Amino acid sequence: MHESAEAEAAFDRGDYPTALRHFVPLAMAGNAAALVKLAGMYEDGRGVAQDYAEAVKLYRRAAAQGDAKAQYDLGRMYENGWGVPQDDSEAVTWFRQAAEQGIGNAQYNLGVMYLTGRGVPQDDGEAVRWFRRAANQGDAAAQNNLGGLIQRGRGVPQDPAEAVKWYRKAALQGFSGAQYNLGIAYANGLGVAPDPTEAAKWLRKAADQGFPGAQ
Repeated sequence: MHESAEAEAAFDRGDYPTALRHFVPLAMAGNAAALVKLAGMYEDGRGVAQDYAEAVKLYRRAAAQGDAKAQYDLGRMYENGWGVPQDDSEAVTWFRQAAEQGIGNAQYNLGVMYLTGRGVPQDDGEAVRWFRRAANQGDAAAQNNLGGLIQRGRGVPQDPAEAVKWYRKAALQGFSGAQYNLGIAYANGLGVAPDPTEAAKWLRKAADQGFPGAQ
């Protein structure tokens, strides 16, 4: 078995000492996938003492090679101030690089940064653009946020029926906030015909997950 395959197999079965033994030489040789895996082990404290600074160092080496996963992870570290000083602008820089390579989580996070004006000027239009890209990849949180912006006409023409479409996609994935929003849409006839039965069904699903307001 190839060394990287042995490392992956060991990691998947929770044999972190064996995984570490195989990942370290690969990472030392500059293998981006191994650098990301090893960084994750340091971030989570699997098989090694938790060390955010070491994780950042490894993510950075892989990100510099253009590895999209590493770019996203490095953005997370800056966003949360793990192993580096918290820095929204740096987080945006790395999320953008990963997002442009098609990483859905990075597209969603970049949308949040534009929505909240963290690390970039607040911009509903840009938030919509990035949420839509993540939503089209099936990201439930992005689908729900996109629905909310469309419903309120923020950064995009107001379209309640289109909003409901996105709420439904997220709700069917079990996203409680979207289940709540879909229930409210049915209760008030926003973008759909009023339907108390459907409203109750979706509000109950949200309430069963403990969503505030639905209960």
